[in-house]
Amino acid sequence: MSLTGTPFFLTTIVLTVVALVLPLALWSRVGGPPLLRHLVRFLMLIFAQATAIAMVFVVVNNANGLYDNWDDLLGTGNHVNAAANLGKDGTGGKSLKDLPKVKQKFKPASDSRMGAGVLQTQLKGQVSGVEGEVYVWLPPQYNDPGFQHKNFPVVEVLPGFPGSAKAWFGSLNVNTQVKPMMERGEVAPFIIVAPRTNLLSNGADTGCANTPGTVNADTWLSFDVRKMVMDNFRVAGKPDGWAVAGYSAGAHCAAKLAIAHPDRYRAGVSLSGYNDPIGEPLSLTSKSPQLRDENNPLKMLGRAKTPPKISLFISGQENDGYLAGMAIKKVSKPPTMVHVEKIPDGAGGHRTSVWKEQVPEVFRWLTQQVAY
Repeated sequence: MSLTGTPFFLTTIVLTVVALVLPLALWSRVGGPPLLRHLVRFLMLIFAQATAIAMVFVVVNNANGLYDNWDDLLGTGNHVNAAANLGKDGTGGKSLKDLPKVKQKFKPASDSRMGAGVLQTQLKGQVSGVEGEVYVWLPPQYNDPGFQHKNFPVVEVLPGFPGSAKAWFGSLNVNTQVKPMMERGEVAPFIIVAPRTNLLSNGADTGCANTPGTVNADTWLSFDVRKMVMDNFRVAGKPDGWAVAGYSAGAHCAAKLAIAHPDRYRAGVSLSGYNDPIGEPLSLTSKSPQLRDENNPLKMLGRAKTPPKISLFISGQENDGYLAGMAIKKVSKPPTMVHVEKIPDGAGGHRTSVWKEQVPEVFRWLTQQVAY
């Protein structure tokens, strides 16, 4: 039974009702020795609490896109086939033109909560050694005959941790929000790409980094997924047409990927992110001072020999992204551009409902940064 499916949700509701009715109906009827009666009553109370917690978890999980399936929840899924040392740039000395084209088969996404038009495919990363699902949404102009020779801009969207690749569609409703804006010409006709970021069997966060011997998450996101999209859709080949956006742990990733790869992305969006990887204690990159230093976007930008030609949109409440963004803005030098917005305290906290409200503004900003 699917973790996020309606049958499982309905099952938790039924069990919760049963668990509430049992004590009311049987409490005074339990027979036997006193110890046995107390044990049976105690078990009925535990059953009632467990089913209520399970139902609440399913509601929260479905609303926030935390776990896709039982493997993600239990930490038994492994999407890493190899994790070679690919060098500083994460390519292993390979370039896009050196590799064969990746032709993928796409089908409509099976989860109706993601809205109309979302496609999904299973991708085997040629360089990263990662395998996972990738969701793609095409703008309304893509199949318009008037745009048949047009290359489209792309934004790669990343969830928090734990987080599902479906979350931007299912929780933030990104496609249903921006589609009418694109039809009215308010924002650019972006192709939206959502790759799997939960990759490890132990349930740890990759930090969207390459950790030789464990996982090449950076290469998966910034190279393999990017190449697959370029090989299957009419998209911009140069970094001017690419952006990466994320919230929470995905915000940290978006800022870091944009700073690390100005040859792949022109813009990055960080919603309620952090700089120090210790912001997510379960991240691989939080495990040592060296990893924390190497994967801190603030320090990465500060020690860059040449300021990267990128634009960053950073937002959050004071201690939930805003101060981190101001620190990045302080060390940035042209041509790096940093826009920081403060979300008022009490606006909703660290929640998908807050980031959902920011989607229109984010895409208006991206339209000004990315060529199309």
